[in-house]
Amino acid sequence: MRRKKTLLISEVLREYRKEMNIDVKLKEVELLRSWEDIAGRAISKRTSKVYIKNRTLFIHLTSSVVRNELLMIREVLKARLNEVAGEVLVDEIVLK
Repeated sequence: MRRKKTLLISEVLREYRKEMNIDVKLKEVELLRSWEDIAGRAISKRTSKVYIKNRTLFIHLTSSVVRNELLMIREVLKARLNEVAGEVLVDEIVLK
């Protein structure tokens, strides 16, 4: 039996992601995967954990020197993250 209206797989997946409200979460995961490219290798080596919760990026660091540097460039880093994401995913950055 053949259907009259066929859909492309990409359309079906787009509809599914939209219906399940997982688009934002998938973008967050993709953003976190590119953390090393965004922050740089030196900073990413001194990062123990990075996650997003309620539009807030939490960064756990192992170096106090890197923490102070990130405190100074927090707004630039936030702008860069949102630029890479293509939309505003991060409203605030918390360094621990």
